[in-house]
Order: sequence, then C-alpha cells, then structure tokens
Amino acid sequence: MAGKVFFSVSMSLDGFIAPESTSELMGQQWMELQGWIFPQRFFRENLKLGEGGEEGRDNDIVRETFERTGASVMGKRMFEAGETAWPEDAPFHTPVFVVTHEKRDPWERIGTTFHFVTDGIEAAIDQAREAAGERDVRIAGGGETILQYLNAGLVDEFSIALSPVLFGAGVRLFEGVDASRVGLEQVHVESSHRATHLTYAVRKR
Repeated sequence: MAGKVFFSVSMSLDGFIAPESTSELMGQQWMELQGWIFPQRFFRENLKLGEGGEEGRDNDIVRETFERTGASVMGKRMFEAGETAWPEDAPFHTPVFVVTHEKRDPWERIGTTFHFVTDGIEAAIDQAREAAGERDVRIAGGGETILQYLNAGLVDEFSIALSPVLFGAGVRLFEGVDASRVGLEQVHVESSHRATHLTYAVRKR
C-alpha cells in the first residue's frame, strides 16, 4: 500500500515560511523561525552538529517526520539554495526528486541521491512514490512547489510548526491557494514551549 504525500514546515505567526530572497536564508529571521528545531537531539545528530540536544515532544516530531519519509520532492529554488549549503552527507537520506526545467544527471551525496525531473510535478510525485514504497513522500519545499501540489490535489496531509516570530514579509505558505478546491480537516494539535504543532488532512471540496 502506498504511503501518504505530505509536507511539514515551520511558519511564522503572520503566515510566512521563508524570506523573499534566498540570500537571506540562514539569516537571523530565518534562524528564529526554525529556532524550535535546532536544539533537538535528533536534528543535531542527523546534521552532524555535535552531541547532546533536547529530548521531548519536539524531538519526537523531528524524528517521526524523518522516519516516515521514504522519498522527498522539492523545487529548483530550494535545491539551488541547499546545493551550496548542505554538507556532503545531505540531511535527507532518501531519494530526492527535484522539479525543474533543467536536464541534469543525478547528483549523488552520502546517503542521498538527487534526481532531476523535467516533465512536471505529477511525474516527480510518481517517481517519488515508487522510490518510497510503503513509506510517505514529503514535499520538502519551497513554498511555490508546495502550493502547486496542494492546488493539484496531490497532498494528503500537512503539518505546520507555528513559531513565535513575526516576519512582516517573505514567502507566504498559502499565497495563491485555490480555496474553492482545498478543504481541511484538523487532525492533531499539540504545543511545546518552542512551537505549536498543527496537523491537517486535506479534503477535496
């Protein structure tokens, strides 16, 4: 049985998931947005950031998200931002399918191979489903790619880590969503001292 297609992102209280410019990634504002995840033990171990770290529900959520993911899909913008920032042991440890118009041979890293798909979002998700087997497919980002999949009815579920930070401007998660087609069912809500975690199932209207 095929797994679910989902996305999981951090979002500011005013609805932004990233700064407008990729040059601002890893800047102070973005670091504050992701502030709930950096101290977590599993995250630190996965990115080889050193020993130690917090354990608790936030750490469990990071680990569960990683363990359920059998393949990932991302857009070209996210890949280009990460290509120079990710270490050789990239943090995915699954096949990753990059939606792009540029033909390119697979890019192999330690534990992760990036495949470049030039014939659209549905082709990318089909390849990711096959690679994931019974595990889930994660739409890793960025915002435009997530929105394309959401509007196409290809997302089953999503989770938002609502961070206590305001952006004021940037990439909005739901900017351009087709609200006439996308219905939501609240599945789960839980809070920690760092973030509020919201999970929704996606239903067709």
